Amino acid sequence: MKAPVTAAGGAAGAAAPQYFRAPLADFRGARPPAPDWFAQALEDVPVRSTVEVQGAAIETLAWGRIGDPGLLLMHGNGAHADWFSFIAPLLAREGRRVVALSFSGMGRSDWRPKYSVAQWADETIAVVEATGLFDAPKAPVLAAHSFGGFVLMTTAARHGQRLRRAIIIDTPLRPPESIEAQNERRRERMGGGQARLYASEADALSRFKLMPPQGCDNPFIADHIARHSLKPVLDAQGRPAVSWRFDPSLFDNFEFGKPHRDLGQSLCPVVLVRGGRSRLVTPELFDHARSLAPPGTPIHELADADHHVMVDQPLAFTRLLAQLADEL
Repeated sequence: MKAPVTAAGGAAGAAAPQYFRAPLADFRGARPPAPDWFAQALEDVPVRSTVEVQGAAIETLAWGRIGDPGLLLMHGNGAHADWFSFIAPLLAREGRRVVALSFSGMGRSDWRPKYSVAQWADETIAVVEATGLFDAPKAPVLAAHSFGGFVLMTTAARHGQRLRRAIIIDTPLRPPESIEAQNERRRERMGGGQARLYASEADALSRFKLMPPQGCDNPFIADHIARHSLKPVLDAQGRPAVSWRFDPSLFDNFEFGKPHRDLGQSLCPVVLVRGGRSRLVTPELFDHARSLAPPGTPIHELADADHHVMVDQPLAFTRLLAQLADEL
């Protein structure tokens, strides 16, 4: 059985990576030891709700008080809102209203017959409205990781006049190529249209890998993400099984749009962030993104982090988000 594709990885096409062992394989379904800060963050349980957008229920997680400065966290391809549920409480404790969403087709949000970056941008602004992020004296800040950065580019071009800043994190803006080629690679990463089933949660956890592949020095974070990525299902024989919480057919009928164009047409200030060791967003691709961004767009690199910055450097990433959310 092939290893699962569960990731915040966005566009495909990076050079073939070296082999990385599944980070939870040795734990055999047990939870890895976690530091106190992580356990304490998870004790701050979010308010979980849904927002209906164009006929689909969109999952939202919220921390902090309505009326405090707002921060929306947007995930990548194959990911979900709980990729931020160990970081968001730390940000909310500093006097912010923090919300994370799961785009349709991922997490606990509904699936659709077809998907598009533009529709995810509609979901984004609807969640901002419904969760009270516009109810503060300051306009909200939106931060998006990996493929979510494409959604944020479109959101900023369409609704940026209502936003304070767009933070785009390790998003691989590549030179244009055929939409069909892009979607086919993404489809393969999502499972090729077929849901992968596992006999038990422990079996699925042992096969969980970050995509694009990389090492993982914090298996307790991978474990948290992976557990929230699973759902109970029945196999073809009607036996209990588990599968991943994303639509494996998501890229069968997908409209990418023109986020490359939208980045330069942002109606709010933009900042670009890269993991200092990211193999997905190379220095050359980071320079390419900067060339497309509005003039004067600031850039930051998060030291000692690969593509999955919240997994590699969760506390440093939290500090950077807090800085970027507050400095305007």
